[in-house]
Amino acid sequence: MKKITAAVSAAMLCISLSAQKLPGQLSVGGYGEVALSRNFYSDSPYRYAKPAQYAGDPSHGRADIPHAVIYLAYDFGKGWTMQTEIEFEHTGTGTAYEREFEEAAEWESEIEKGGEVELEQFWIQKSFRPQLNVRMGHIIVPVGGLNNAHEPLNFFTVYRPEGEFTILPSTWHDTGVSIWGKAGAWRYEAMVVAGLNGMMFNTDRFIHNGAGSPFEFKVANSPGFAGRIDNNSFKGLRLSVSGYAGNTLHNGNPNDLRGINHSTGEAKQYSSVEGTLLFGAFDFAYKGERLIVRGNADYGHLNDCVTISKIKANRAGNGSPYSRRAVGEGAYALGIEAGYDIMPWLRPGDREQELYLFVRGDRYNPYLPAEGQTLATYTEKTVVSAGINWIPVPGIAVKCEYTHRFLPSGYNNEPAVNIGIAYQAFFRR
Repeated sequence: MKKITAAVSAAMLCISLSAQKLPGQLSVGGYGEVALSRNFYSDSPYRYAKPAQYAGDPSHGRADIPHAVIYLAYDFGKGWTMQTEIEFEHTGTGTAYEREFEEAAEWESEIEKGGEVELEQFWIQKSFRPQLNVRMGHIIVPVGGLNNAHEPLNFFTVYRPEGEFTILPSTWHDTGVSIWGKAGAWRYEAMVVAGLNGMMFNTDRFIHNGAGSPFEFKVANSPGFAGRIDNNSFKGLRLSVSGYAGNTLHNGNPNDLRGINHSTGEAKQYSSVEGTLLFGAFDFAYKGERLIVRGNADYGHLNDCVTISKIKANRAGNGSPYSRRAVGEGAYALGIEAGYDIMPWLRPGDREQELYLFVRGDRYNPYLPAEGQTLATYTEKTVVSAGINWIPVPGIAVKCEYTHRFLPSGYNNEPAVNIGIAYQAFFRR
């Protein structure tokens, strides 16, 4: 309910700005997706623990609205602007439950999972010149290609590209301060944000859940530092590098892992353990007259993963928001997609519609264990997708694809058919 109240309050703020007839300009926009899937593999939580037993299970279908987003922005004039993004995920709000893919298949509730309403962006910005802008509030952390361009018309697949979506928060948003600017063919952004919580990391998703908070506030004991540089020197081509660095262990509440043990007067056992995360990514996008190619390469490294996993195992349970699952020392994601517009062959002279035939490949692993950690061989996956994107009018995309997830030897591969429709537009600027 408090998330809904925050979202409604932000919307009312923008409406009241318009009602006061301030001299600036109100912008309204958004994006949304509807997805239908038929998965031709077992949905049992034991399918990785006992793959042979579940090889012949029936297929299952799913219907979802992954994201429905409303943008509200206002230009006050004299370089002052604000923007808010209110996101509805999976049609509703609340805590979602799932069964983990492990021997115990225990039920657990997930933070930043399932239906919810949240304020994904809320910032105020002062622009001094194109080369220097300062933004403060709740902002997107543009690490990786997906977080930089997460709207549905920026990728061909029905669902967000699987590799980056799995190992990174998506969409990654946090509270902090950002400085950004443009100069010629270059754009830069540097930011300080509240930081990730290492206790939210796990085997299947690496740092994906780390930006969320199970509390009514975001713990910010250890800030994170992120940056991105884009270059557009070549016509139609963007080349980008981005990264993140920060300590992650002591961003939980209560912060009782460091400090002085009041019984002994000595430093607590984990006071010097930081859980430093270093994450780097390269991504690119090329758009020609009829050809679009996009790709990414991401790698993350987490220090003290063995210690963090041990602490998580000891503190999970009894209503704790933390999973018992271990987190590995590293994770990677590689992805590339290409689409070609064949509409000029079918309807010569039609310059509004587009029909892309596309293929995409992803290879990723959210769990690269440190020495001595238990292996989880099912986590390394290769995903190949092929299908069409029909754009009947600008801002609308109808998507259809066949996708096949290849798992290591001994596990069952996971084919699926997905169809979807998405929009992305500004309704008033």
